[in-house]
Amino acid sequence: MNAITAPTQNIIPDIPKRGMPVTIITGFLGSGKTTLLNQILKNKQDLKVAVLVNEFGDINIDSQLLVSLDQDMVELSNGCICCTINDGLVDAVYRVLEREDRIDYMVIETTGVADPLPIILTFLGTELRDLTSLDSILTVVDAETFNREHFESEAALKQITYGDIILLNKTDLITPEKLQEVESYIHDVKHGARILRTQYGEVALPLILGVGLTPTAEYTSHNLENDEHEHHHHHEHDHHEHHHHHHHEHHSHHLENDGFVSISCQYDRPFDVHKFENFLAEEMPQNVFRAKGILWFSDSELRHIFQLSGQRYNLHADEWRNAPKNQLVFIGRKLDSHQIHSQLNKCLI
Repeated sequence: MNAITAPTQNIIPDIPKRGMPVTIITGFLGSGKTTLLNQILKNKQDLKVAVLVNEFGDINIDSQLLVSLDQDMVELSNGCICCTINDGLVDAVYRVLEREDRIDYMVIETTGVADPLPIILTFLGTELRDLTSLDSILTVVDAETFNREHFESEAALKQITYGDIILLNKTDLITPEKLQEVESYIHDVKHGARILRTQYGEVALPLILGVGLTPTAEYTSHNLENDEHEHHHHHEHDHHEHHHHHHHEHHSHHLENDGFVSISCQYDRPFDVHKFENFLAEEMPQNVFRAKGILWFSDSELRHIFQLSGQRYNLHADEWRNAPKNQLVFIGRKLDSHQIHSQLNKCLI
């Protein structure tokens, strides 16, 4: 495994925001992308980092650091900002670029079932290529849950294919033999892959930021020409809106191809904790890859933040900040929404 060394300081461009380095973090559901993001925010030294995420919920934003919060942007006293991609990726990037304060680096977290290519082409095939510099694509892989079936998902396959660095995470949970097996699979898919072994997403930032690994010239051939051709046809429309729409078409297309669905559940009544635990252990469909939510149990005055990845789940308790309710999201392949709702209804008090 080659150690990658590159300066993470002195990357502030002469023209404000022009040429801002961008790192894209991709990886399958529950692989540890958000944990890696939290590590970057915690260990960023004196870099001012902008983090673009789909939702703030999982980012570990210390309330002591919070300077301001509006609908889609959080500002921290350490100079970092977090911004949601709710209104589209291009719009979120522009919101960061248009800020007066210094930002040195941008990190974007994709969804777990995203094909990274449309996101890469957003930076190389639009006017963003003149304002930003795509530095690397980091693909996080859950070493524990990885198996041959992983590549049955088109998105999971492309995440590794387009990854400049593969972060093999949760290596503490597997045997050395399984580790070798996983690395062999990855090398079969991507010959010469740069693999970094990690636990809890902990990695020295000079190994992943400011590394200049994205082979941008390779993307300017066939794929990029096709992508730009599509944009030229819509030149008279607002460019940002068009690309946002195009980008999400790709996402839904791959969700559909892979048979993935996302099921959201909300209840204004508490769960019986024993019934809910029985649901997780005995009834929940095997093809749920990821689940998360805020849980309200009848025998507790605290709210419980719920995270499930593969066969493992954890609950973290803290104080309610608003009226208690149960909110859950399940992501998996070919899930039956009616079945899950019916099973959860039986857990309610």
